[in-house]
Amino acid sequence: VGAVEKISEKYLLPLLEEMINAYPFKVIEFHADNGSEYINHQVAKMLNKLLIRLTKGRPRRSNDNALVESKNGAVIRKHMGRIHIPGHYAKIINAFYKEYFNPYLNYHRPCGYPTETVVSKHGKIKKVYNDYMPPYEKLKSLPNASQYLKDGNTFEELDKTAYQASDNEAAKVMQKEKEKLFKIMKRKENF
Repeated sequence: VGAVEKISEKYLLPLLEEMINAYPFKVIEFHADNGSEYINHQVAKMLNKLLIRLTKGRPRRSNDNALVESKNGAVIRKHMGRIHIPGHYAKIINAFYKEYFNPYLNYHRPCGYPTETVVSKHGKIKKVYNDYMPPYEKLKSLPNASQYLKDGNTFEELDKTAYQASDNEAAKVMQKEKEKLFKIMKRKENF
């Protein structure tokens, strides 16, 4: 998760590159909605340089981005709220995201992973969510998972980050730091 001061490629490109570089695995595809902040020559050029394929949702097909939109509601809005946060807080919000929130999401917060079953002769697919685990555990569960890691990253090193705290301990630390963040913003803005 990341935050920008304004919705434009000037602010998005550096954050996007920083976030892609922060992943311990190889990013092979970037899917975006049709927003001009993502679908433009500068973003395409950067992704091409990093050998990342850019795909986009179809116009007026809100289900194309259903997973992202559900994460927005269940994760971002739940933790950050629905109020407008002035853009000048992007720097301190990103520091919180980088240090506490993203590690919590990636190493400790379970996500549902579907099992797909064809349920009709016409190929209709039914998704059943019985598999829940944090994204890091899902990555490790893949066959030959180490092939997906960037050079220089190992599961032994990543395990140190993942297992330095229990899921509940990580959640408590993240909540405490989120409260500090909101106190800073409240003091300055009278939220």
